[in-house]
Amino acid sequence: MGMIANRSPQSSIEVVVVVLPESSIMSFASVLDPMRAANRVAGHEVFRWRLLSADGQAVMLTCGVPIAVDGSFTLPVVGDLLLIIGGFNLHRHAGKRFLATLQECARHFDIVAGVESGCWLLGRSGLINGRKATAHWEELEDFSQAFPELEVIGDRFVIDGKYWTSGGASPTFDMMLHLVAERLGPALALDVASIFVYDQMHGPTDVQPFVSLGRIEARDPELAAAIRLMERTLERPMTVAALARRLSVSQRKLETLFAKGLSTSPGAYYLRLRLQVAHRLVRDTGIPMRDIALRCGFDSLSAFSRAYRREYRTSALKMRSARGAGVTPDASDKG
Repeated sequence: MGMIANRSPQSSIEVVVVVLPESSIMSFASVLDPMRAANRVAGHEVFRWRLLSADGQAVMLTCGVPIAVDGSFTLPVVGDLLLIIGGFNLHRHAGKRFLATLQECARHFDIVAGVESGCWLLGRSGLINGRKATAHWEELEDFSQAFPELEVIGDRFVIDGKYWTSGGASPTFDMMLHLVAERLGPALALDVASIFVYDQMHGPTDVQPFVSLGRIEARDPELAAAIRLMERTLERPMTVAALARRLSVSQRKLETLFAKGLSTSPGAYYLRLRLQVAHRLVRDTGIPMRDIALRCGFDSLSAFSRAYRREYRTSALKMRSARGAGVTPDASDKG
């Protein structure tokens, strides 16, 4: 961690947080609140931060809450930790001038982190060429295709040298706890997690799940295993009987697990999972409908269209038209 690791215990880590419009309030809070709590627990100002926007104006988050900032992201900007928080429609909010500023500013920080769609800006800037990085699980494939020079992995957050990337709001919270642990020790990081009643601290190499299972994993491990298997086989969905065989349970038991745990059948849940992924691709990308159908395990466009209409009460084409066709991949909804 360079200079940050060598600081005296009483010195502050100087943090610059750049937040873009249409970002998630949960990602924003996952960056700021662990630092605030660390200051409170430590009893002195361990972290000192400034909030910046691209133009110095207040930023409107996706939930409609405006965030006042301290200034604009323009040179010179220096510090220890630079965090870029991005969300929807990056092409509207971070153009060539923003990327040029990011490239120059990155030289003056010990850590540069991309939060949610902020990872796309690190990719576009060329700063992480040849490095490992992650993105939100919905975007991993698109992120990998957009930046073939990167080693894209599905971990919750990734650290490669001075460049950090996180895959969502909860992974960002984990990433900040990791920073606190390295700077102030694991005991204080645990105290910070406890303030937020966060009882499962994750490491950087923990894999991002498609479905956040919460306590299901501990309460119903067989149900959790079935859902994870479904996640891994969206493109080539298995029959319920084949799922049961792979999981070494009877089909009747598998149906009972889903009925008791989720009040649905395995087949209905599997289909819903595939349609949720398809829905995101319809709304937030320009991928052809036929390719979406194949990616989500439908053997024909007509079968996909029928299933989509039943689930969302409109056609996929109308949904895309309403949201705006051809939206760039980094504009997906990550909560």
